[in-house]
Amino acid sequence: MQMSYEECLKACQDCLEACNNCFQACLKEEHVKMMAGCISLDRECADICSYAIQAMTRKSPFVKEICDFCARICDDCAEECAKHDHEHCKHCAEACRKCAEVCRQMIA
Repeated sequence: MQMSYEECLKACQDCLEACNNCFQACLKEEHVKMMAGCISLDRECADICSYAIQAMTRKSPFVKEICDFCARICDDCAEECAKHDHEHCKHCAEACRKCAEVCRQMIA
């Protein structure tokens, strides 16, 4: 059964917020250089989540492709954030995993 956009929109919004929070918190960490990969992927992930939200709300003909791409970037961001012990990274990894899962369910 295909999932409605509602759940996917919520997962993308939650992920976008978690990535932005993680991005900001990583910039304040003592060893910022060690967080460079996390910071970079947080930005990429927040951007694709924002784009996926836009695509869904305007009923883009490319929504499936965009959500598939979103899921892939969320996977990468989750993997990177999971390498760090910071609470904001753990929360971000969880939100990214959830978003990837929901995006895949929606386009299945």
